[in-house]
This record gives sequence, structure tokens and C-alpha cells, in this order.
Amino acid sequence: MLETGGSNRDLAGFELPDSGGLVETEDPARPWVLLDACGVVVEPVGEFFAELQACGRPPSTLRSYGMDLLRWWRFLAGWGLSWNRITRVDARDFARWMQVAPKPVRLHWRHRSSGRLGSPPVRPTSDPNPVTGRSAPGSMYSVRTRVHAETVLRSFYDFHLDTGCGPIINPFPAGRNRRGPAAGRRSQGGRYRPSIPARMPRRIPDRRFNELFAALRHHRDRALLAFWVSNGARAEELLTSRQRDPLPGEQLLGVLRKGTRAYQQLPSSPDAFVWLRLYQEEAWRAGVQCDPAAGLWWTLRRPYRPLSYHAARAMLNRANTLLGANWTLHDLRHTAAYRMARDPQLALTDVQWVLGHAHLSTTQIYVNPRELHPMGEKPQVAWSRREAEGLRRLCELAA
Repeated sequence: MLETGGSNRDLAGFELPDSGGLVETEDPARPWVLLDACGVVVEPVGEFFAELQACGRPPSTLRSYGMDLLRWWRFLAGWGLSWNRITRVDARDFARWMQVAPKPVRLHWRHRSSGRLGSPPVRPTSDPNPVTGRSAPGSMYSVRTRVHAETVLRSFYDFHLDTGCGPIINPFPAGRNRRGPAAGRRSQGGRYRPSIPARMPRRIPDRRFNELFAALRHHRDRALLAFWVSNGARAEELLTSRQRDPLPGEQLLGVLRKGTRAYQQLPSSPDAFVWLRLYQEEAWRAGVQCDPAAGLWWTLRRPYRPLSYHAARAMLNRANTLLGANWTLHDLRHTAAYRMARDPQLALTDVQWVLGHAHLSTTQIYVNPRELHPMGEKPQVAWSRREAEGLRRLCELAA
């Protein structure tokens, strides 16, 4: 039964302890483990990760879930609570805390000291960026972060409720019954799940993209942006390509799709392969291994390592600093989607296949008329008729 009344906790002044951590391992059976304040593996989370892995979830999903569970474990440690003895009041307080408390500021590892993380100072509301029109991340937890945390914790306690190891009721309950004609049907999501405001994906206007491209200093970075903006691959998908995957003669590049890990060849622009070849010749002369099975993208300094998502994002942030912008890697995917979806020579189903959307309704948001003129610019057809016809044929051959 749900406890009545509320708690007297000072949620606004609560400081999240900097205890425990989420650690990546070299064990493929346990790619991520959660450690408590004593450095001991949290077995309930390990069992939940094993269940997710058995259901086919990739290691990136385990990491994403683990970050929310780490925040929850720190919240429990701060109030001296046990994970399997909490109530719905505790879960409700956690949802309230994420609404009213500022995000902890994590110092750079060179300057970090042991102890608790203090709450950051109150930051003024940031104005929209003059270049992109996007506001910088605020000091509070975003709605999407809170939604993801609620979903993860509800799934975590659902799993342990089935195994009989957790509380007798899920502290993160499902939504209340709907009213009206559909009475008796459960609502989608949980009771403490906030509503997500609708927003349109943001693309990079052609003039701004040219400025961004000109701010890059290396052939590798130019090749990456040319592929991202032409084939619409997700940032982490493009980084999975091997040296055997580019096919310049057919203008195809093979990637592993996020989630399904399916291999798919994506049509890409000729310019992207030109920049790729310039980068490869430069990298091979510098000592990067030339092996068809090796990764396609590498760091630029010794010791050479496969390029990670965070390193690619740092590359874009350096260009943003020069321009005074705050573009993201995902904006490049939105840009490619907008260009392809608005081309009259391309069927929307072809665009869906290239982008890897499971549902056509996801692709349709890129033809919404409300975003035809971002940043005051007129829409332009990004593909010539000849390129569009070539892309259509490539889609038919790949299918």
C-alpha cells in the first residue's frame, strides 16, 4: 500500500555524494559493472545488466542504464537507504529532487578531490546561441534525463519484483488508469514520468555548415563531417566502419546500426570519399595500421587508438569554439535527413531506409512545414536530380 503523507527531507539542499562509480571492464559477459562506495560490485545491478544482455541490449544501453542507476545508488547512500527496502515516498522524493536540485558539477580528474560534490552555483538563464539559436544546457536536470531515469528505475524494480529479491511493490509505479472511454487501460509510462515537450529536430543551414566545415583543420575531420551530412548515419554508427567498408566506386559505406547491430551500406557523397582518401594516405604515412579488418577512424596523435565518440565530439567542439556556435554531432544527422526528405526525387520510404528508422512516422517529422526556414534561410534542394536518381538506384540494389 502506498504510504500517505510526505517526507520532511530538504531536497533542494541535498548534495549528491560522489561515491561509487560505473566501470567498464574487458569481460564481454560483464561489459559494465556498478561499484558502491566501498568499491564492491553491486550485484542487484549486475543481475539486471545480465537480464538486459540476455535480451539483446548492446553495451551502450548497459552504460546508459548504469548512469541512472549510479545516480539512484548515490541518492540512496546520501539518505542511508537500502535499495530493497525503499517505499514509494522515497521514489517520489527522488523524482522531486531531480526537478528542484541543480546538477552536480564534476571537476576535471586532474583537480578532483575526495569527498562530496557540492551543488554548483546558481547560473543565470543562458540566452540562445546567436549562431545556432539553441540554448546551452541548463543547471537543472532536463526533462528527458528525468524521463529516462524513471523508465530505468521502474524496469529495474520490475525485474527484481519478478525474481522476488526487491520490495513487495514497485516503488516506481506505472501510470494511473486512464479516464473516459478507455477506462481500465493502463497509461503509457510511469506515474512519476514527466511529459516530454514536443520539439522539432534542428538542422544546420547550408551557409552555417560551410562555415563549420571551413573551421576544421584535418582531413579526417572533413571526411567525418562529409559522411555524417550525406548518409545520415548516427555519430557512433559511422565510427564502427572498418577499412574494408568504404566502396568509392559504388559510393557506399558500411556501418553497424545502433541497437540491432545490423550491417548496412549507406550511399554517401563523392566528396566524402575524396576527403577519406586524403585522410587515409596521411594516416598510413604517419604509422596507422593498414588492415582491412582494422578500424577506419583513428586518433591523430600517438599512440594511435580507434576514434571514440567523445573524441569526435571534442573535434566538433573545437570548431564550435572558433565559430561561437554549439552545434552537435546529431545536428548533422538531422541536416542529412532534412535534405533527403525534402528532395522531390526521393521517396520517403527510401529516406527511411537510409536513416534506419523503424517507423515511417519518425521520418515524416523532417517534412514538417514549421521548420522550412531555420535561421531565416530559404530551403534548398540538397541533391541534384542526377544524384537523387543515383541514390534511388543504390537503395533498390541494397534492398
